[in-house]
Order: sequence, then structure tokens, then C-alpha cells
Amino acid sequence: MQGETPPTAEPTAATPAVEQAWNLAEPVVEESSVAAAEGAKEALSSQSETVGSVIDTVDTVALSFGDFRISLFDVLVVAAVIVGILFLAWFASRMSRRLVRRMTRLDEAQQLLVEKVITIIVWAAAFFLGIDLLGIDLTALAVFSGAFGLAIGFGLQKTFGNLIAGIILLMDRSIKPGDVIAVADLAGNESFGQIRKIGIRAVSVTTRDQREYLIPNENLMINQVENWSYSSKNVRMQVPVGVSYEADMKLAEELMLEAAKSCDRVLSAPPPTVWMSEYGDSSVNFVIHCWITDPEDGVGNVRSAVLKKLWWLFKDNGIEIPFPQRDLHIRGSDQLERLAELMVQGRKPAGSAKE
Repeated sequence: MQGETPPTAEPTAATPAVEQAWNLAEPVVEESSVAAAEGAKEALSSQSETVGSVIDTVDTVALSFGDFRISLFDVLVVAAVIVGILFLAWFASRMSRRLVRRMTRLDEAQQLLVEKVITIIVWAAAFFLGIDLLGIDLTALAVFSGAFGLAIGFGLQKTFGNLIAGIILLMDRSIKPGDVIAVADLAGNESFGQIRKIGIRAVSVTTRDQREYLIPNENLMINQVENWSYSSKNVRMQVPVGVSYEADMKLAEELMLEAAKSCDRVLSAPPPTVWMSEYGDSSVNFVIHCWITDPEDGVGNVRSAVLKKLWWLFKDNGIEIPFPQRDLHIRGSDQLERLAELMVQGRKPAGSAKE
């Protein structure tokens, strides 16, 4: 019986399949947190070996989170870019403001509007320039953009509303710096003040007692505003005066007109007028109407000057300024008469009482 020959083994492949897979895979590159830092590092290292060694030493101080790595050099580059962008935007805004102020064809409100629009454009351009220099990929924030945008929308809703309201106020020129408007404090007491500044969020109004009110722009958009100098700075003010019923009414009116005309701030055209308002309890009441053209300098001081002058004119001409008077009438009764008798008897001397 012949022996069977053993089967010959087939040759194996020279390169294992696992090794081929590793060769096909791309090497993992550790991502840098700031693209601008890598560019700055290469540019500075190419200039000097000493600078390159210092940068390498600073770059070794780093924190790594998986493939994300941030070094001390990255932090310094980011800080330098942010400071440079902020300075550039501030400088550009200031220069543009100076150029706008030189445009004499625009009034103060139009200049302020142009300044705000240019400032918004400059800071928006600075933001996107900083994003580009830092190499930040905004698509990486796509997952959080919805929630982040919603939070910003709710948090800055009033801020953007006041910003747009301020721009609209300047565009329609209903309120502009220098106007005199009526304002009310928290207690409801109404006063008037002059607009000093229209800011991004609020309007600054300064009253005569140097109190400064910051009124949100939206409030001036949706609420009723009393603007004393919207179309004209001429303001008519009233000075109430009361005279006695026994006085010469014609002479009293002439003296009122004379007192109003004697005030330097009262306009001669239109001239002051005197109206009889009512028959009061103790006096005949008049109202002196006079016009002024500088309400920002105060109204109460004009009223005080007119009344002081009128006081001496009335004194010199015998016009009485009455004060409230009341006549008391007592009806007779038995009890009242008895009380009067007792009071009379009590006042008699003791000798007459004995008799």
C-alpha cells in the first residue's frame, strides 16, 4: 500500500490586512484653538531663531481637551487681536464723528443720526473682522445657534427696541437735542426739561433743578410727549391775578399789561394780553398771557418777575389784592338768648348783685 502524500500549504499574503488599513488611515493632527496664533507663530519664528525659541517655550504651556488644545501663546494672540480691534473701532468711530460734525449742511439731529448709523456699521465690521482674524468657524456653533439666538432675542429685546426707537426719533425729528419737553417723575409731578442727549438706550433730559431723567426711547415713541419747541420755541405762559370787586377793572388791566411788558424775556410780538377768567368768591380773577422764546431758561422766574412788578403797580395805584373773607350769620334761639343773659349777669359787679 502506497503512502499518501501530505497536501502542500498555500503561501500567505506578504502584507497583513490590518497593516494595510493603518497605512490608508490619515494621521491625526492635533487641532489648534486659534488659527491666527498658528499664522503669527510661523511668521515670527521665520524672522528670528531667538523669537522662535521664546514662542515655542510659551506655546508649551497649554491645556488639552482631547483634540482641542489651547496654549498661553494662543491666549496672548487672542487678547492682542481683541484689543487691536477695539482700538481700531474706537478710533474709526471718533474720526467719523469728527467728519460728520464738519458737515454744516446737516442740523444737529441729522448729524447725530449719521453718527449712530456709522457707529453701528463700524462696530459690526470690527466684529466680523475679529472673527476672521481669529479664524473662528461659526459653523461649529450651528448646534447652539438656535438656543443662543433665542436667549439673545429675549434678553436684548428691549435694548434693540430702544435702539431702533432712537433712530426713528432722529429720522422723523420729532425729538432732538435741545428741545424742551414736559416730563413727570415717579410721584406724577410734571416738570419740564431740556433734552441733552439721545443715546442708544435712553434720552437724557435735564430739568431746571439739575435733575437728569433717563427716559427709554420706546416710552417717547409710544407715549404722548409734550414738546414745547417742536415747530417753534415760542411758548405762551399764564400768570393768574385776582383783584377786589371794588377795584377799577380797566386800570387793573392796564397795570397788568404794563407789568408783563416790563419783563425783559416777554416778547413784544405777539404782545401780552389780559383775560378775565371768572368771578371768584373774594376776587375778580384775571389771567395774563405772555409769550417767551427761551423756555429752557425757566418759566417760573418770568411769572415771578411779572407778579413782583404788578405788586408795586397795584400799591401805587390803590388796587386792592383781596384775601378770602367770610361773613358769619348766627340765628337767634331761646337757648342762645338765655346763654347771653347769663353771660351779661356774670359781668355785673358784686355790689349791684347785692342790691
